[in-house]
Amino acid sequence: MERVRSLEESTVVDAPPEAVYRLVSDLRNMGRWSPECRKVLVPAPPAKSGTRFVGLNRRGPFLWFTTGRITQARQDREFAFDIDAFGLPIARWGYRFEPEGAGTRVTEYWQDLRTGGRTGRIADKLGAVFAGTNPERRIAVNRAGMRTTLERIAQEAAMVRG
Repeated sequence: MERVRSLEESTVVDAPPEAVYRLVSDLRNMGRWSPECRKVLVPAPPAKSGTRFVGLNRRGPFLWFTTGRITQARQDREFAFDIDAFGLPIARWGYRFEPEGAGTRVTEYWQDLRTGGRTGRIADKLGAVFAGTNPERRIAVNRAGMRTTLERIAQEAAMVRG
């Protein structure tokens, strides 16, 4: 079976794109939404391309940190960042924001940057050791996590709007 290296999940949020973008682009919020991320150490907003940060993550008994760099900060349209561990590329995470009726369609996407070769195999092993998730399970874990994250973003955006 061929390895899945990308994934997208979407939801419609009851808030305009600028409000949702403002929430998501403040990475300090991610610890409240993501089932794996516990805290992000990042300079205060506004988020800019090139900004670096550290993520502290936990799933069950597994605890690990990652480093990241914001790669897209297109106001009200897209926000993305690349994650690595010990200098090895791991993943690109991002969010697209599209007006839909009175709200916003938010699409969260993930792209596996562990593309093979020696560094890819090392990054896969690090994921299994530190995060407790081998590459075969990562897609299911990410899909569930993305759905939870989007649901929590939608709830908070609706509260901020109302």
